[in-house]
Amino acid sequence: MVRWGLRLAFPLQKSPATGSASALEVRCNSDGKEEEEEEEVVYRMYKRRWVGVLAIFILNIVAGMSLVWFGPIADDTVNEFGYTLDEVNWLGNCVNFTYLPCAAVVPWLYSKLGLRRTCYIGALLLLMSAWIRYAGTADGLSSGGSYALILIGQILSGVVQPIFQVLIPGYSEKWFDLRQRTTATMLMSIANPIGVAIGQLISPLVGSPKAGLLIFAIIYSASTPFVLLVSDTPPTPPTRAAAQRNPSFMSLVRAMVGREPASKPTYMSVRQRVDFVLMAFVFGVLVAAISAFSILSAQDLEPYGYSDDLSGLMGATLLLVGIVVTAVAAPLFDRVFTHHLALTIKVLCPVLGGAWLASIWAVRAGDTGGLFALMAIIGATSLTMLPVAVELAVEITHNPDGSSAILWASANLLSIIFVLAEGALRAGPDADPPNNMHGAIIFQGVFVLAAAAIILLLQGKQTRRAADEQAQQRGLAHEVEAPRSPRPHSEESLGAVDEKGKGDLDRPRSPVTVRAVSVDSGGSDSDTTIQEVGASGNLLYA
Repeated sequence: MVRWGLRLAFPLQKSPATGSASALEVRCNSDGKEEEEEEEVVYRMYKRRWVGVLAIFILNIVAGMSLVWFGPIADDTVNEFGYTLDEVNWLGNCVNFTYLPCAAVVPWLYSKLGLRRTCYIGALLLLMSAWIRYAGTADGLSSGGSYALILIGQILSGVVQPIFQVLIPGYSEKWFDLRQRTTATMLMSIANPIGVAIGQLISPLVGSPKAGLLIFAIIYSASTPFVLLVSDTPPTPPTRAAAQRNPSFMSLVRAMVGREPASKPTYMSVRQRVDFVLMAFVFGVLVAAISAFSILSAQDLEPYGYSDDLSGLMGATLLLVGIVVTAVAAPLFDRVFTHHLALTIKVLCPVLGGAWLASIWAVRAGDTGGLFALMAIIGATSLTMLPVAVELAVEITHNPDGSSAILWASANLLSIIFVLAEGALRAGPDADPPNNMHGAIIFQGVFVLAAAAIILLLQGKQTRRAADEQAQQRGLAHEVEAPRSPRPHSEESLGAVDEKGKGDLDRPRSPVTVRAVSVDSGGSDSDTTIQEVGASGNLLYA
C-alpha cells in the first residue's frame, strides 16, 4: 500500500526563556488524519563563545612558551647549570616526544570527561610543570639532579600542550557557524606560535636562566585561572555539524584503513584518505622546520657572529609577522576564500619551500637585513597555512579531535627528527666557522621544498562545509507557505483539510518555499539571518 502525506509548518515561535524557536507541524496522511509535533528550528550562536576563545588563546600561548624557552639561551644554560648542548636540546625535544602518545589520548579524554574537565586537568599539570621546573634551580643540587627536575617540568608541559591544542577545531565546530568557524580556528591556532615567539623574546631578556625560570613559573600561575572560562558545548548548536555527536579517535583510524562503514558520517573515500596522509606529512614538515629553527636558532646563527638577543629576535620575527598576517587574513577565509582552502595551501607552499631553500645562502655573516626579510616571508606563509590546514583536515575527515591530534602528532614527531638530525649535522670545532650548522640548514631547506612539491597532489574537497550549507538552506525546521486561496490561511483552515481528504489538497500547488533561520544570540540580544530557498534550491533572498 502506498502512503502519502503533506507536511505544513506554521510560523516560527520564539521561546522567551531559551531563545530557541520551534514550528507547529501538521502532518496529513492518506487516511486524512492529522498529526502535530513541535521541533527545534533554529541554529544559534552565543556571545560567550568569544570568552572561551580568549581562554583557549591564553592557555595555548602559555603552553607554547616551554618548547623554545631554552633555545636562545642554550649557551648560558650550559654555563650556569653545567649541561651539554645536546642535553639543552632535549629540553625542547622532550616536549615534542611527550606530545606523541598524549595526542592520541586527548580525544578519548574529551569523550569521557568533556572539554571543560579535560582542560581542568591540563591547567593543573601546567601549574605543576612550572614550579617543578623552577625547583630544578635550587642551590645545592647536583647538575644531574637539577637537569632531572627541569626535564620533568618540560615533560609535563608536553602533556599539557595537546590538551589545549587538539581541542581547537572541535571548539570552533561546536560554538561557531559557517561565517565565523574558520576565523575562530585561525585565532586560536596562532596562539601556540605566539607563545613560542614570546618564549624566544623573554628568555634572553630576563637575566640569568635561573631568574628566567622563576618568571616563567609566575606567568604559568597567573594564566591558569583562565581555564574557568572554558565551556563544553552550547545549549543550541550553531550548525548541522555541531549537532552531531563527537566521533571517536578510533573511528578515524578505521576510516583510514578502510574499515569504516560507508553509512557512517566519518567514512572516507580512497581519495580523502590520500589527501589526509598528504596533509599530515606536509603539515608535520612545515611545523617541524619552524620548531627546529626556534630550538636551534642560537646554534644556527651564533657561529656567524649573531648574538643570543639577535637570534631570539629573528625567531620571534618569523612568528610575529606570521601572527599579524594570519589575524588579518582570517576573516577572508570565512568570506572570500571560504571554498578554496586547498588552493590556498597549494599556492603558498611553493613560496614557503623557496624561502627555506634560500636560507641556505642567507645564513652567513653580515646579512642581518636579508635574514629578517626571509624570516618574515617564512612566518607569513607558514602561519597562514597552519590553521587553514587544521580546518581543511576536519573538512576531509569529519573528525575534529582525531584529525587535529594526528596533524599535531605528526608535527611533533617530525620536530624530534629535525632537531636530532640537525644536531648530528653540526660541524666540528675545526670547521670554518667552528661548530656551524650549514649542513643542517641545507637538510632543512631541501626537505621543506620537497614537501611543498608533494602538496600539489592535494585535492581537498570541503565535504563538511557543503553538508552544512545544504542543511542551512533547508533549515532544521522550515516554514511551508501555503498557496493563496479564497479561504483565509488560518491554523483552523489549514488544519481542516476536508472531511473526505480532498478539497484544497487536489488543487495545483505553488512552489514550496523553505525558510532557514540562524540566530546569533547572547543573553536577550540576538541577530537573526533569514534565507528563503525555492523548490529548485535557489536562494530567493537573504
